[in-house]
This record gives sequence, structure tokens and C-alpha cells, in this order.
Amino acid sequence: MKRIAIIQSNYLPWRGYFDMIAYVDEFIIYDDMQFTKNDWRNRNKIKTPQGEKWISIPVGQNINRRIRDVELTDTSWQRKHWQSMELNYRRAPFFPDIAALLKPVYIDQKHLTLSSLNRKLIEVVCSYLEIRTIISNSWDYTLTNGKTERLIDLCTQTGATEYVSGPAAKDYLDQKAFAENNIQLTWFDYTGYPEYPQLWGDYTPSVSIIDLLFNCGKRAAFYMKFAPRNLANLK
Repeated sequence: MKRIAIIQSNYLPWRGYFDMIAYVDEFIIYDDMQFTKNDWRNRNKIKTPQGEKWISIPVGQNINRRIRDVELTDTSWQRKHWQSMELNYRRAPFFPDIAALLKPVYIDQKHLTLSSLNRKLIEVVCSYLEIRTIISNSWDYTLTNGKTERLIDLCTQTGATEYVSGPAAKDYLDQKAFAENNIQLTWFDYTGYPEYPQLWGDYTPSVSIIDLLFNCGKRAAFYMKFAPRNLANLK
């Protein structure tokens, strides 16, 4: 039995995104989809003394392109984003550990496309959390037409018998078609996450996973559902 998920890349997504990655055997980054403005592809939120703050990557106004085609021509945002993280998380218990992971991505590396940057950051976080799921791109496979048909065909190409989807897809997926192709369709449950210790006042759940990492380090897995929990990290 093989379980897969197929979803667009997000910029520094929240812990639920990584939990879905941990839950499946293969995670396909679906960046052949059209880029959507003011979405999670190029921005996310961090927590500051003044409350939640958006950090956004400048990508222009053109929405008539696929996510994989969004180029990053302006690199000045990289240092600004890192400085914002440093300013707001330098007092967090695990700032040195997480800074060692993220700072090189922002300061030492140049990123040509939004998709490759998002994948890089996703892989860095997965490696830290010891999530060993195979990560691939949608363009590694042949893509057929039709929303449901394409997903079913990707399941077939990867040998998957279970497709895991976010609950928002209930509005447009043909659930019957999955059953007709002997593929189990599972709706991922994003509810029930416990609170974790944070800086800056009242608890705020809807922020990037970096907030969890800076505050909890390797213990972050204990505030997730499916990330591997290493008892050695309790020390």
C-alpha cells in the first residue's frame, strides 16, 4: 500500500502542511497549477511583539503563469526576511539551532524561482524534523487533463493506492471516480493541534512552522501528529 499527497508548494507553511508530508509515502509538489495572488505560495505569517506579521516575496502582478514559472528577479527580500526572523525570534530558546538551518538559505544562496525556493525550505524543515517522505515535482510525471482525472492518473503512475487530500477539495473532487479506480480517498484532518510555548503574548496558531521550530526546536514533533517523535529529543 502506498499513500501520496499532491499539493502546491507554500512559502514556509504551517505545521499542518508538514504533518501531511509526514503522513504520506510520497509528496508531489503540484506547481504546474496556476499561480494565485495573495495566497500562501509566496507569503506567510510570523509572530512579533505587535502581533502577526506577513512576510511576502515580491513576485509581480502577473497571475497568468504557473507557480513553477514564477521567477525571483529581485533578491533584496532575502536579507529583509532573514532580518525580520532574527529580530523577532532571537530571544526564542532554539534560535541558534534554527538560524543555522535557515540563515544560509537567505544570506548565502540565490533562488531563481519561487517553486525551487519553496521546495528548498520544505526540504530543510523536513530534514530537521526527520521526515523521510519522498518529495517529487508534478513535472516528474505525465499530466493528463481534468482535475480529478489528473490526480487519479498521478496515483496510478506512482503506484499509490491511497490519495490524501485537504478537506477544501471536497468541493470539486469527484470522489466516486477514486472509488471506481480502487484508490482510497482520505481527507486529512487539520484540527486538534495542541498549543506550544510561544514568545510575545497570547497563543497564535496560524503562523509559519518556523515559529514552532524557533520556540520548540526538535521537540516540535511533539506538537504535531505524524512527524517522527524521537524520545532523545525530550532531554
